[in-house]
Amino acid sequence: MDSLSYFEKIGVKIPTVLLPKKDIDMTKWSVIACDQYTSEPEYWAKVESIVGDSPSALKLTFPEVYLESGNSEERITKINSTMEKYIKENILEAHGPCFIYVDRKTSHTPSRKGLIIAIDLEKYDYSPGSQSLIRATEGTVIERLPPRIKIREKASLELPHVMLLIDDPEKTVIEPLAEKADSFEKVYDFDLMMNSGHIKGYKIDDEETIGSILSALEKLADPDTFRKKYSVGTDKDVLLFAVGDGNHSLATAKAHWELIKNSCLPRELESHPARYALVEVVNVHDSGLTFEPIHRVVFNINPDELLDSMVSFYKDENCSYRKLSSMESILNELQALNSNKHSHAIGFCTNEGFGIIEVANPSRNLEVGTLQAFLDVYIKHNNDIKVDYIHGEDAVLKLGTQKQNIGFFLPKMSKHDLFKTVILDGVLPRKTFSMGEADEKRFYLECRKISR
Repeated sequence: MDSLSYFEKIGVKIPTVLLPKKDIDMTKWSVIACDQYTSEPEYWAKVESIVGDSPSALKLTFPEVYLESGNSEERITKINSTMEKYIKENILEAHGPCFIYVDRKTSHTPSRKGLIIAIDLEKYDYSPGSQSLIRATEGTVIERLPPRIKIREKASLELPHVMLLIDDPEKTVIEPLAEKADSFEKVYDFDLMMNSGHIKGYKIDDEETIGSILSALEKLADPDTFRKKYSVGTDKDVLLFAVGDGNHSLATAKAHWELIKNSCLPRELESHPARYALVEVVNVHDSGLTFEPIHRVVFNINPDELLDSMVSFYKDENCSYRKLSSMESILNELQALNSNKHSHAIGFCTNEGFGIIEVANPSRNLEVGTLQAFLDVYIKHNNDIKVDYIHGEDAVLKLGTQKQNIGFFLPKMSKHDLFKTVILDGVLPRKTFSMGEADEKRFYLECRKISR
């Protein structure tokens, strides 16, 4: 390993990871990604009551449920000062340079394996049509970045909830670590709050194991291997890491770095900590990784008026809807209709019941693209309308059946189609898939310094 532990070809840096010192209550420390439960303030109120006065990642992050609370400036200032406090008081201890092998248990899977690394933001490009080594899988909404950049610009630490995917069917990168996990130093092992499972972390800092990991990644990034694997020509550049979760968080880190690097001297560019971002890498072939649909709930509308507007919007594509008696009838209808690859079927619920929207001759490839294209136009002309992106059918039912709301149920996408789809077609429609259910999302845990 060179002195900077930076491997340019694959865009990987071996980070110095900061973890809470041994006497910190890790269950109180670790909290779920800030973009979860955005329409359920009661979830975050419960988290606050659990954490209390204890050191916690909750105090270093900005849950999006509070973005419109009106005290953003105050909250960001408090976050930044708490970061400095935790560093000064040695709440956080340095480990590394190292990788962290992660084994996560949830209520849905006994094990999902990951690897904490740092990636080079110079190798990442979220713009449409990108051919970068690290690539977005969904469209990036540029308008969503400024408030996130504001949070990051004076932050001394980053905490990752970004999860990157690799397409490693032979399981050469992460899975070998599981076979010898007992030989690594265990740096955490605890239950996650709110019935979200259990997590273990193992420090990997020996050159032999790190060399094996990097060698396996280099093989995945070999251009000839890549083109043969996906049956593509030289017009397609290698995609090694695809963003699975945290697309806008990683885009924020990139935008922040673009601002910083303009003031850097040439000799500072490679070593500046803001050039890199801490992430968890997961193999798309991991048996503990599932893709779930991200549903929609639309607030402050007349459901029948919205449905009629959608029929009108897609009149040339033969759109219609009909009401049904139960959730069970929706599921049965969706299964039957979605077996027909030429049409799109989307379930819905309101305070008056259930139903199915069918677009017989869709112009878009995925149901989520059909729905989102309509919603983007519909809400543009209705300022009071809000759309939220929901994980799990139960939450859709709870919110969608409230008066003046409508919930939409979308089908799931096969995880095995992800890489080839992004390589051939570019980014997917916004919020196409979720890696697991809401409570399986990455919890903030590890930290890394991003300021000098």
